[in-house]
Amino acid sequence: MPRASLLDPQGQAVQHALQALGFAEVANVRAGKHLVLQVQASTREEAATKARTMCDRLLANPVTEDYECSVSQ
Repeated sequence: MPRASLLDPQGQAVQHALQALGFAEVANVRAGKHLVLQVQASTREEAATKARTMCDRLLANPVTEDYECSVSQ
């Protein structure tokens, strides 16, 4: 997700389009990306650690994006 302190032109465009369609209750939209990884690991903690490392090294830009990481089965 783009950092809250940065402009999000795509989110703003979606917000304006929704409001133009009559969804006046939409106060803010942030547009980002959603990635689903299948990671082989012995434990959930190991899978989460691997996924966070992948985000830190490649998948997320730490200057412009914040990310969340969760593990499910």
